[in-house]
Amino acid sequence: MASQQWIAIGEVASRTGVAVSAVRFYEEKGLIESRRDGGGRRLFLRSDIRRISFILIAQRLGFSLDDIGAHLRGLPNGRTPTKKDWEKISGQFKAAIDERIIALTTMRERLTSCIGCGCLSLKSCGLYNSGDQARKKGAGPRYLMGDTPPHF
Repeated sequence: MASQQWIAIGEVASRTGVAVSAVRFYEEKGLIESRRDGGGRRLFLRSDIRRISFILIAQRLGFSLDDIGAHLRGLPNGRTPTKKDWEKISGQFKAAIDERIIALTTMRERLTSCIGCGCLSLKSCGLYNSGDQARKKGAGPRYLMGDTPPHF
C-alpha cells in the first residue's frame, strides 16, 4: 500500500479524539491493525480513523467490543465499513436497540408493582407470585427479565 495511506498513532488519536492508549487497546482487541516503521513506531491506515469512529458510535449505542468486533470481522477482507455496510449494520443495531427499548419499557412499567424476584417477602408477592410460580421459570427477577406474570 502507498505510504501516504499510513499515519502515526498520535495522528489517529488526535483525529478520532481518543487517547493513544485507547488506539493501542483497540489494536490489542483486534479491532484495528498496525504495522511498524523502521523506527518501530506504530502506523495505521488512514481509514482506521473511520473504523475507530464506527467503534465509538457502536459503544455509545451500548454494544460490547465483542459485538463490534463481530460486525467488523464480517466485512470482506477486513475492510473499514462502507456506507452500504453501515446501512446494513445500522439496521441490525436499530433492531437490537428496539428490543432493549421494549425490555426497558416493560421493566419500567412493572418496577413499582413487583421486583419480580419470587422472594415472597413482600406482601404484594402473594398477589404477583402466588405459590412462588416465578421460581418455575428460573433464577433471578423473572418478571423484570421478561417473563410475564399471570396478573399483568
